[in-house]
Amino acid sequence: MQLAIGISACLLGQKVRYDGGHKASDFCLTQLQPFVRYQAVCPENAIGLGTPRPPIRLLKKSHGDIHLVQVKDASRDYTQAMLDYTDQVLPTMEQLSGFVVCAKSPSCGMERVRLFTEEGHQLGKAGVGLFTRELMQRYPWLPVEEDGRLHDTELRESFITRIFACHDYQQLCRSGFSVGALVAFHSRYKFLIMAHSPSAYRELGRLVAQARLFEPGALKQRYLLDLMHALKQPCSRKTHANVLQHLQGFFKKHLTAKERQELSSLIERFRVGHLPLMAPLTLLQHHLTRFEHPYLAAQTYLQPYPEALGLRG
Repeated sequence: MQLAIGISACLLGQKVRYDGGHKASDFCLTQLQPFVRYQAVCPENAIGLGTPRPPIRLLKKSHGDIHLVQVKDASRDYTQAMLDYTDQVLPTMEQLSGFVVCAKSPSCGMERVRLFTEEGHQLGKAGVGLFTRELMQRYPWLPVEEDGRLHDTELRESFITRIFACHDYQQLCRSGFSVGALVAFHSRYKFLIMAHSPSAYRELGRLVAQARLFEPGALKQRYLLDLMHALKQPCSRKTHANVLQHLQGFFKKHLTAKERQELSSLIERFRVGHLPLMAPLTLLQHHLTRFEHPYLAAQTYLQPYPEALGLRG
């Protein structure tokens, strides 16, 4: 099954915005599109708001509730219509492996959406789009990212890593979840998790070791939630170097002293910022082709997403 992700329809170039325009995302339409199947949604169109339409915004009531209202006439309240829509559509999105939403949108924004008082005063960029809020509450494990944040190379790689890992795990669950299958999955992801969060690496290791103490349904959801949280933590040169040194250890009986020194030097030069990650990683992969090692060859860390995306370059 192809990796499926949800996306705000305007990011695919559909002219569904309030002003009749779109916000086509070059990354989503060119680099990512060959590898995914999009499920496009425009929550505002879906609840009957036409295109073009009067703009809407998030309004914080005196009792604290957040409402979705028309800018020029706050009595035009679309909150319940949006909640009814999310109740209807979100159960159909369980198969998704990620979601790209439109930044700043009062329906789709993931963070920093403008929030207003009933008197019309700005409370700052403290809101979350109503649709996206409900999406993230229903699926707390789901990788969600905004189009604007995908311009940041680290945030982009983090999101892509998570959606491919999420899809991989969902495939495992569709094939038949079991403790044995989970152990095999975790074995492939150990070094990728370690690169993102050494503490999560230890915690997930304990969870898998104690897997038989959990009810299968609870274990399945707990592992996915913890995995996605771990992979959301940013990698550093230090954590990458730690993983690279672990991988180097698997070759210590095969490499000559000169080869070991060469690899150690590349790892250290990467760690201090003199080389990109691909320098030591390419040499490790070269040694892997020379000396077969099924356990290492299966490690997701070596290729967490299709190489054609070019994110590690």
